[in-house]
Formats: sequence, structure tokens, C-alpha cells
Amino acid sequence: MEFVLTVLLLSLVLCISAVAVFRRRAWAWAVHNGQQPIIKISDRTIARRALMDHADAFCNRPLNLFPVALVSGRRRSHSDNLTSVPYGPRWRVLRWTLSAAVLHPSRLGHTDPLRLQAMDALVADLRVRCVGGGGEIVIRDILNAAVFPLVARMCFGSGVDEGHVRAMRDLLRAFVLAVDGSKDFASSKTAKLLHWRRWRRFLAFRGRQAELFLPLVNARRNANRHPKLSGGLPAYLDHLLDARVPVDHETADGKALRPLTDDELVSLLSEFLGAGPGTVVSSMEWTLAHLVLQPEVQNRIRREVDALEGALSEARVRQMKYMRAVVLESLRLHPPIPVLLRNVPDQAVAEILGRADTAVPTEGMRAHFNLGEIGRDKNAWTDPHRFRPERFLAGGEGEGVGLVPGPKEIKMMPGGGRAREEGSPPCM
Repeated sequence: MEFVLTVLLLSLVLCISAVAVFRRRAWAWAVHNGQQPIIKISDRTIARRALMDHADAFCNRPLNLFPVALVSGRRRSHSDNLTSVPYGPRWRVLRWTLSAAVLHPSRLGHTDPLRLQAMDALVADLRVRCVGGGGEIVIRDILNAAVFPLVARMCFGSGVDEGHVRAMRDLLRAFVLAVDGSKDFASSKTAKLLHWRRWRRFLAFRGRQAELFLPLVNARRNANRHPKLSGGLPAYLDHLLDARVPVDHETADGKALRPLTDDELVSLLSEFLGAGPGTVVSSMEWTLAHLVLQPEVQNRIRREVDALEGALSEARVRQMKYMRAVVLESLRLHPPIPVLLRNVPDQAVAEILGRADTAVPTEGMRAHFNLGEIGRDKNAWTDPHRFRPERFLAGGEGEGVGLVPGPKEIKMMPGGGRAREEGSPPCM
């Protein structure tokens, strides 16, 4: 009898151990393949609490946003961009380099000549396509043709020629199309064997990016040593070359610093070129669509533009209050990134929900902030589905609301007020 009980106890222990191992491995597989538990946040108060009060816990992007790693081995840890680098000292350096040194309003004034060139190119392209008065015009193609060279020159400097710009645009377009077909390779080694030619072509994109970008990087690196040869306009690449990041992700004492590796530079430059034109063109498309549907808004913008004196510049654009209201209203209804994804590693989810009993796995959860729904919250906006720029003028419910966290409660995105002029939030 004792023997039978012993066997039963041993069997029970083995079963419990097997279940524990299975659950641990199943969870690890789920995390790796993007099947973490997901919490969807559409409440503006909770979103602000998460992204501001618990910013440190909500700054990590999901690790598997990209289905296949183009860089592996030892180089993998030194090939991150802003999307993939873990939140910490290195992330803060890269984020500051982008936001404070390039995208801050005080810096954008330096790009006035480049933006004027882009506007002239856009108008000239439209004029050529409209000759004859017949046929349809795909506005997205025209906008891309004007915006991409602008972003490329903000990235590499004003000296980038048309040949390099076309090569970058073609490479990124082919890469985006190839990414859609790479999802099969992420979870199946058999697919890599059966479609090995397509797999090799996909992995070759990294080499093609390096071949295209690194000569420009080296030329800019040499030009930095001689300021008169640098091209006159600041470039994102210049700031990346000057940046020094901690050797270790967790080191913040400022003693162990290093320059960015070539792999990191290629990743960051690809990210800038890939994300910039798409979001800008998308926002412009939606705004133009609303102007077509509401000619009275278009006429009011025209009157505001005609009232300006002198050449168009960043300082004069800031004086155009109605134009700013139109842009904010378009972004409220159609945010370029409608959903923010964050990987939450601890009990911060339970804290922002105000429910301490919420169970959070030790490996964390994924939080989806639905900016599209937040921007159409009927509790925050009057007639939220209507395009009405006046709501952002004096006396409107959107007065003082901006795009990043500030003193006012979140409405369209986490933010508002003067914070828009001072920089970006900790984890946007």
C-alpha cells in the first residue's frame, strides 16, 4: 500500500512539474511570436496616467514588431534603432538626438530652404500633370515625390543628389513590399528551406542598405572635420555621428561611452527614411480630402496665406493660427499612428487601471493605446466625428491642446499646451 502511495505521489509531482515546464515554454513561445496578453486602452485619462505618471514602465516597444531579424549574432546587440532598443540610457540618448537636435521647432527653422524646394517641386509637378485638364491625378504619388527628397536631405544633408534619393526611395519601397512576405519565415524553418531564394533576397536588403548608406555616412563623417565642407544645413546624420551612447544598456554614469556602430547608423537612418515620408504624406492626404469636401475651410486658409507678408518661413507659419487648427483637427481625426504599442513588464498595468487584483504575468503584457478612438471621444469633443478646425481656436474645447503631454488632460494624444514647444514626452 505504501508503495502504491509513493508511486502516486511521484506521479503527481511529475505531472505538476511537467505542467509548469509546459506553461513556461508555452508562454515564452507566445511572447516570441507576439501572442502576449493584450490590454487595449481607449480612455484618455488612463492613457495619460500610463504615458506620463508611469512613463518608465510604458516606454518599451514590443520586441517582435519586425517578424525577422536582419542582423544576427554578436552584431545584433549593436544594431538597434529607436523602435527596438530597450528603454534606458541608450534609448534616451537616441531619443534626444532625434527630438531635440532635429525635430524640435527651434531646429526646424534651419530647414526652411529645403522645405521651400520641396514646395516648389510639388507645385511644379502639379502644374505639369494638370496641363491639358484631363485625367486623374494620384495625389499620393505627387506628395511622395516632394516629401521623400526633403526627408532624405534632412537625414543626410543638403548635398544628397537626385540619384541617391531615387535609389533610397526604390530600396525602401522594395523593402516594405518584402516585409509583408517575410511573416512566413518568422515561425517556420521549413518555409526558409522551401523558399530559400526569396529568403536570401530578403536578407540581402540589409547589405543593400549598408552599400547605399555607408558611403554617404563616411563622406559626412569626413566633412564634419571641416565645417566649411559640411553643406551648411544640419543633418540628422551629423547628430548621430556626434552622439555617444553607453557601452551597456544599463550604464548611466557617463564614463563608458562609445560612438554608434555602422550597424546602428544604418538601422537609425533606415528608420528615419522609412517612417518620415509615410506619416507626413498620410496626414497631408487626409487634410486635403477635408479641404475638398469643405471649400469654406480651404478659402479661409487661402485668406490667411494671402495675408502673410514676405517669404514663407517657420516663424510666419507659426503665426497662421487657423492653419495650425486645421492641422490639429486633421491629426485628431486621422492620427498617422492610430495605435501606440507598448510592452509592459510589471504591475504598472494594474496600477493605471486602479485595480490591484489584476493579474499580470511576470513576462509582462502588451498595451495598445488607441489614439484614433481617443481623438473621437464624445466626452472630450463636441460632435467628435465632424471636421471642425474652429475647436482649436480661442474659445474652442481644444484651445491649448497640442500633440504631446502638457498641463492639460489628454484629449487627442497625450498632451497639450506649451509642452509641444519644449520637446516630446518621455515615452511617445
